[in-house]
Formats: sequence, C-alpha cells, structure tokens
Amino acid sequence: MDLATTPADEIDPITLEVVRNKLDGIANEMEWTLLTSSFSPIVKEGMDASASLFTLDGTTLSQASAIPAHLTMLIPCVENMLEEFPLATMREGDLYCMNDPYAGGTHIPDIAVLMPVFHNGRPIALSAAMTHHQDMGGSAPGSIPTDATELYQEGLIIPALPLVREGKYNETLIKMMRLNSRIPDTLIGDLNAQIAACRVGAKRMSALADTVGANELSAIFDTLLNRSEALTRAALETLPAGTYHSVDYLDNDGVELDKRVRVEVAVTIGDGTLHVDFTGTSAQVRGPFNVVPSGSMAAVNYAVRALTDSTIPTNGGCFRPVTMNLPAGSLVNPKRPAPVNARSAVIKMIANNIIHALAEAVPDRVTAFNANQHILMFGGIDAADKPFVVGEGVCGGTGAHARGDGLDSFDSDTTNGMNLPVEAIEMDFPILMRRSELRPDSGGAGTYRGGLGLLREYEALQDDITFTHRAEHHFSDPRGIAGGGDAMRAHTIITRADGRQETVPSKTVTRLDKGDVVLIQTPGGGGWGPVSGRDPAALAKDVDDRKVSTAAARSTWAGPA
Repeated sequence: MDLATTPADEIDPITLEVVRNKLDGIANEMEWTLLTSSFSPIVKEGMDASASLFTLDGTTLSQASAIPAHLTMLIPCVENMLEEFPLATMREGDLYCMNDPYAGGTHIPDIAVLMPVFHNGRPIALSAAMTHHQDMGGSAPGSIPTDATELYQEGLIIPALPLVREGKYNETLIKMMRLNSRIPDTLIGDLNAQIAACRVGAKRMSALADTVGANELSAIFDTLLNRSEALTRAALETLPAGTYHSVDYLDNDGVELDKRVRVEVAVTIGDGTLHVDFTGTSAQVRGPFNVVPSGSMAAVNYAVRALTDSTIPTNGGCFRPVTMNLPAGSLVNPKRPAPVNARSAVIKMIANNIIHALAEAVPDRVTAFNANQHILMFGGIDAADKPFVVGEGVCGGTGAHARGDGLDSFDSDTTNGMNLPVEAIEMDFPILMRRSELRPDSGGAGTYRGGLGLLREYEALQDDITFTHRAEHHFSDPRGIAGGGDAMRAHTIITRADGRQETVPSKTVTRLDKGDVVLIQTPGGGGWGPVSGRDPAALAKDVDDRKVSTAAARSTWAGPA
C-alpha cells in the first residue's frame, strides 16, 4: 500500500498512533538535550527553552512539553527563515537563526534555530529550538530593561541568517554575537545546546523515515494535522456560541509609571471556530510591554488548547480554526521600533483574559486569574573581575477552579517555567537568598482557594549590581470567579544598607550595593466559588499548614481556626 496516495481513513491506525507518539518522543528528547546541555541557570533550572518539529511548509508537527508561548512563537520564526532561505536552497547539515521581533520573532533574548531534516538526500521535515538567552546586550544586563523606549536599547537584532552552512559555522555572526553580550561564553554555550537539540531531532526523524518510509511519513503528517483540526473544531462546538468579553490592566508600561495599560478581548465562538478581537486594547506604549503578533497569537493558541480537549494531539491543525483582529499600532500589534522585551506580561494577561471571558459560558471549565510572573535580573562584575548576569521568573499562585485549589508558587499558562533553586543563585553569583517561602493569605478565598504566592528576599553581597524588576498586580488583584475572592496583590520593597526603604512601583531598573536587600512578594491566584462552600476541614488544614493565618480564617474566611 502506498500511503502517500492513501486516503486518511485507510491508513493503519496503529502505525498512525505509533508515529504520533514517536514524534512527541523526539520533540521531548530535543527538549531534554536543550535543558541538559545549556550553560545558563535560566535554561538549566528555569527551563526557559523549547523544541518543536515542523513539516516542510512550516506547520507545527509536534511540540515538546515546554514553554507554550515559545512553541507557538516558533511558527512565524520558521516561516520567516523559510522565506529568506527557501527549502530548495537548504543543504543537509545547514542551520539558520533569527531573533528579530518584527520579522516573526518575539523579543531579542529569544533566538530561534532551525535545521532542515534530510533522508537519503531529500528534505522531509524541519527541526527547531528556541532559547531565552541570558544576555543579548542592550542598556541593562539581561536585555530586558523596563525603561526601554525603542527596540535598539534591548540588544542585538538578528535577521534570518545562516548559522551553519554546509558544515561551516558563520564565524562573522558568532563574533558579532559574542561582542554584543556581557556573558559571551554563556550565550554561545546555550546556542550550541540549541544546535545539539536540532541535530538530535534531525537524526531521530531520519531514523523514523528509515523505519516507516519517507512517503509514508508525509501522508501520516497530513493525517495527524487534519485530525487535530477536526477534533479541535468539534471541541469548540461544545462551547456555547456567542461573544464574550474581558478587560484587565497592566500596572504601567515601565516608563509612564502612573498610567495603567488596558488589555481587552472579545472572544467569539461559533461553528467550530474561535475569533479574538483586540479592539479596545491600548495603543502601543512607550515602554517595552508591546507585543508583536507572534506573541498575541501564542496567547490565543494557548487558550484554545486549554479550553478544548487535552487529549487532542497538539500540532498546527489545532490552530487552523483560530483567527484574530490585531489593530495596527496597538499594544498587541506595534510598529517598529517600539520596544517589546517585556511582552510576556501581556501574553499572560491575554491568555487569562480569554479564559476569564468564557467564565460566563463555561464556569466549570475555567480557572480564576493566575498571577503574573515577577521577572528579576541581576548583573555586574563579580569579585574575580568577571561579568555576571542572572535572572529568574518568580512564580505566583494559579487560580482556583471548579475541581480544586490553585497551585502554590507555580508558573502556569503560557510561560510554564520554574523558580530557580536558591543554590543555583548563590553558587555562582554575589547574591544571598535570605528567605524563600510561601506567602500566607495571598491566595483568593473561596470554595476553592487560589494558589499562594512566594516571598523571596535577596541580599546584595557587593556594590554596583544592576537590578531589573518587572512585575504586575502591584495595583490590582488577580480576580476570582464564580463568587470567589480576589488574591492578594504583589509588593516589593528595597531596604538599603542604611535602613532606608523604597517601594518598587511594579517596574524599575536600579542599582544595588552591598547590604541592600530586595523583598519580593508575589501575588496569589484568584479563588473559585463562595467562601461559604469551603470545606471546614480543608480550611483547618490550611491554617495548620500556615497557608492561611488564624486572623484571616476568622475574618476573610469566617470559618474555624
């Protein structure tokens, strides 16, 4: 039987399922290669890197269990590289890279690497990886300055370029990247991990073609994509048709600190499709919280996967029923050279807004609002006269839902990273972690409690450390749903060595000297359902576990302490 010309319903279902799982296995092996081969803590411990396989036309074929936003944002990156370097010009062993946010990328620290996969001299697929690099230059260590007002302040912009061509590295590009990073060895180490991941994907895909046959694989790819599309449309048809709205606000844009930034969505569902209209969202802002279309698309696609059947294989077919309206010149579709380094805050807010909008239609299938991340960056020159940069995303709590409490200090939805272990920070950097613990009472009250935020305290062990702080929910609370309470908002204080205290207004780039202490208190997740529905035994356990204080149990929860 020639599967290349065989109708989808005649392809052996066992072979189809074996190949599907093999593809997922390959993507996850690529991801494992990324995480275990990289140099920077943000990847090794924070897991801020992702891998994916694509068909030859740039359609997502399989994704690793990684960063949802990365995995969707790889799609336009791959499209851009294919436009610049058509498949017919690619050769076995070639690799390409790019990070330009206005040519399909996301923000400058995220570099995408692409490798064509060949079998017996014929291209059969594409292997790709994206990593958040710890420093790409720019005005502040870590390349995420919250006070940036144009893209050029955020680091080195890389258009689609060959990274390896016919086995030879693009040494000019490598030299430029090294010269523009404060930590060039770490940058190239992480880039090499991406190359290794892509090569693993190519090797495993070629071996799969040996077993199944290249023509047969092509037919299976089409079938898998079409089936995921059909299943997604069927799942969307189970949602009540209509248009649903939600609005939320960023604390500020990092430059105009007293100005809230509006994110509005209108979600229309019907006939197995989902359309998101961003009309009403703020115009592009001066600060770096603008989101190019790849990021907006990532948030929408994540929400689709979260709201539909989780057993549907995730590939490009899932995204075919999705459309968007992104007003030109808006926060979610800015014009070059608007800065974009802090786009993840808006991406997470979009995803939360879409899910919250549908609380009216399917309250039992959505969560309350999740907390946004605190993004921290420390950089300088250490005692050995060596540049250092270390960053982390400090997690808050996730929203509660109809089946249980939210998760404590857990990075959810589109980012899906990890808190850095204390040891990873203290081992290599002049930072002392004085405290790291859950933040009592931070989760929203309700029948089910929102997850708790985190309290972390960092002490500078030397002078002249550049500190970047980026967060949300300093001026608003993550909301509860279905009668659940709002979560506790964020709060950050810098206590200087001389005892002076400074409250951080959500975003800042400042200097820390020896003895200065930063106290981070991340928000919790919103609660679900009325407080009166809370199981007294669950509340009593929360009090015993010090997740809820005795005072809050008596007042907010009005239950037994």
